[in-house]
Amino acid sequence: MPNLVLEYSNSVEERVNVQGLLEDLHQVMIESGLFDVLTVKSRTLRCHHWLIGDQADSEDFIYISVEVMSGYSAEQKQALSQQLMQVLDSQTGQVRSLSVSIRELDQACFRSVMH
Repeated sequence: MPNLVLEYSNSVEERVNVQGLLEDLHQVMIESGLFDVLTVKSRTLRCHHWLIGDQADSEDFIYISVEVMSGYSAEQKQALSQQLMQVLDSQTGQVRSLSVSIRELDQACFRSVMH
């Protein structure tokens, strides 16, 4: 079950290999040792419209959101966040805004079916 979503402004594609970045971030998730490998899911969402402060869409961004089930320690989540940011920053230094967020899902309310 962890889900990694890489949201990015469409202008990022001009300077970043988005597929390669996604693959490297996915590998960080797998190599963290926190998750069953078969449950790790990663995807991208390209944003065509966005606003940042008073710069409108002239500033580009990448925002990584990771959803995990509850039960991981703050240290584990911090370490994962740092590892993801290291990969992100190393491949996207020219992108103005880089963010990583790890959120816990409520296990009692989460449902999933895999066929």
